[in-house]
Amino acid sequence: MRRMADELVHRGTASGVATITLDSPHNRNALSAQLRRELREHLAAALAEDAVRVIVLDHTGPVFCAGMDLKESRSADAGDQGVRELPELLDTLWTSPKPVIAKLAGPARAGGAGIVAACDLAVAADTATFGFSEVRIGVVPAVISLTVLPRLQPRAAHELFLTGENFDADRAVRIGLLNSAVPADRLDAEVARYAEMLAKGAPHALAATKALLRRPRSADIGADFDEVLELSARHFASAEGQEGIQAFAEKRPAAWVPRD
Repeated sequence: MRRMADELVHRGTASGVATITLDSPHNRNALSAQLRRELREHLAAALAEDAVRVIVLDHTGPVFCAGMDLKESRSADAGDQGVRELPELLDTLWTSPKPVIAKLAGPARAGGAGIVAACDLAVAADTATFGFSEVRIGVVPAVISLTVLPRLQPRAAHELFLTGENFDADRAVRIGLLNSAVPADRLDAEVARYAEMLAKGAPHALAATKALLRRPRSADIGADFDEVLELSARHFASAEGQEGIQAFAEKRPAAWVPRD
């Protein structure tokens, strides 16, 4: 694992899973300029590494992420508050061709909840809490709305964005922010379960499926059928598709499944 004493984000890879860890517990893993920069760098490195099949976003300390670093923001103008960097970070997570799992042992607030929403899957300890507190300090959850609103039920989004009220992990599952909330002592196993399932998927098929999930639906379903039929046929005929079909017939793991 690459680790330096002054790093706020660390990365390690094992069995095809890159774990990227937020390690700034002194400020509740707030999105300081340094943490944002290092997180973007580690994500880019994990995406560029062929051995990495799945990315897990983890944290040290009792809080996953408290949102933007308000101490930095207090004396900064709009250009220095991560207004440009945060969208890039969220977009990297949202459009990553490799599946990303958020692993939360503790709370996420504001921009931290936006990061959770940007990940493909999110698993939390059932004691974790969440909140969109922006309106209570006179700001707007504008940037994170791009990742949060596609996840949340509309009524819940209106309530929680407008009131800024905190909510628990159980409700986060019910409204779509989380996939799963489990007792803290089962968190590692639950994340490992999801990571193992994701690693069985073919890399190019996973990337194409992620793009399909982001694809806007048109009013003309016939035109959509033409496009998705071409996508399906292309992947059936690909080397990856043929290997998967052959592996299924031979009752063996496909070539892309991590062996270690």
